[in-house]
Amino acid sequence: MANLNYLFKQFNDELSVTDSKKSMMINSREHLREKIRKSFEQNHKGYSPKFYIQGSYKLRTLIRTKDDTCDMDDGVYFPSNPNNVTGTTLQRWVKDAVEGTTDATPTHKKKCIRVDYKAGYNIDLPVMVFDEDKDDHPLLAVKNSDFQIDDPKEFVDYFQDNKTDQMVRIIKYLKAWCDHKRAEMPCGLAMTVLSLKYFQGNDRDDVALKYILIEIEKQLKKNFRCLMPTTPKDNLFEDYSETKKKNFMDNLSSFIEDAKKAIEESNHLKASKLWRKYLGERFPLGEDKIDENPKSLIKAIGTSKPYYNGGKQ
Repeated sequence: MANLNYLFKQFNDELSVTDSKKSMMINSREHLREKIRKSFEQNHKGYSPKFYIQGSYKLRTLIRTKDDTCDMDDGVYFPSNPNNVTGTTLQRWVKDAVEGTTDATPTHKKKCIRVDYKAGYNIDLPVMVFDEDKDDHPLLAVKNSDFQIDDPKEFVDYFQDNKTDQMVRIIKYLKAWCDHKRAEMPCGLAMTVLSLKYFQGNDRDDVALKYILIEIEKQLKKNFRCLMPTTPKDNLFEDYSETKKKNFMDNLSSFIEDAKKAIEESNHLKASKLWRKYLGERFPLGEDKIDENPKSLIKAIGTSKPYYNGGKQ
């Protein structure tokens, strides 16, 4: 039974965004903020934007994709909407403000404005209206639709109160799996929510990953849903087609089967190749060697204990 915890730690480092790219992203973020401030000051009196970093960058679960790209979410918050304009109009004003920042034209997506950078990252700008003196939660601008209640900060606070260092790593592994497989696999937010719900701690990351996969499959077979634990408490799987649901569940089942084999495999090289099938070629190959003390490994595998409440939602 090969203990590949050391390879998972190396993989975690490999998934992490470099300091140099983080620095570029921060500089780009500040540049965008300044352009938005100036544009609204000049063109839209009464609208004074504030900003709040959210998403995986804030949670420290950001990964480099297999294409060596990453993203940052920077919420654009307006304390009021004095002209009562639509969310689509507010989004368009933000898009106008950041035009010309890069060679690529900003993209007006359903729930954000996206700015792409040649250095291999993008910055998403969700647009919110939030009067803290009157409203309990922000309203998210949605293209060609009504504002929707959403509260990214509430989720960030919830995550910070419930996370562990190992959970953060497990989320990154799960996101890397979805990135490697793609083909309509769940988004990073869904994998983060599932991890919060079904995480089980262990002395080893490989064993903890196996157990959370098993628990996710067990609970989704009972009820295929992924409820946000914070506002708006929606089901992130609500719009999944039967094809997309089957794709995910089939991938999940295969991953569990080979995760079990990898844990039982005594040869480091063979075990690492099993993990590579799901986590990609960035997962390091182990040496062609066998662990010398299998009894200690069996003991380690038996130390897993549930971190959460068994998947009640």
